[in-house]
Amino acid sequence: MKIAAISGSLRAGSSNTAVLRAAARLAPAGVDVILFEGIADLPFFNPDLDGDDVPAPVRAMRELIGRVDGLLISSPEYARGVAGVLKNALDWLVGSHEFPSKPVALINTSPRATHALAALTLTLETMSARLDTEACVTLPLLGGAWDEHGIAADPALAELIRSAMERFVTFISTVRSEA
Repeated sequence: MKIAAISGSLRAGSSNTAVLRAAARLAPAGVDVILFEGIADLPFFNPDLDGDDVPAPVRAMRELIGRVDGLLISSPEYARGVAGVLKNALDWLVGSHEFPSKPVALINTSPRATHALAALTLTLETMSARLDTEACVTLPLLGGAWDEHGIAADPALAELIRSAMERFVTFISTVRSEA
């Protein structure tokens, strides 16, 4: 099983990116989590460019989404909403044939980031994602200097992520069997 991971943060020391890397390490056996590293290269969404020949970074993202069984997203909250870079990436997926009905789970790295989580949930539901609310998890990483190794090594955090990933894999398998 393959799961793409998208971080809504461009910051080098991002806890959102770190938690996705930790999730890749903690995923069940046989599950490959692939971090999409090209979010900074996506041009601003422009419907005039959203045709048969999309910009190369958009094509790369869409091809990845088309190859995977599910999508894991972690994004910070900015100004009580979804980070612009993530919203831009999602805008490029709205009209694609790769995204509709894709299983999605969310990892929130701050218990205070409730507005972004709510807005992201609404956006994903509007885009026809199969949001697995049972696999969505909020982690108390705010204010810490967490990297992927520290997150994966922390017993409480690792257990929350491991359990969420197991639930997500089960959800993806259920969605597959319905198709």
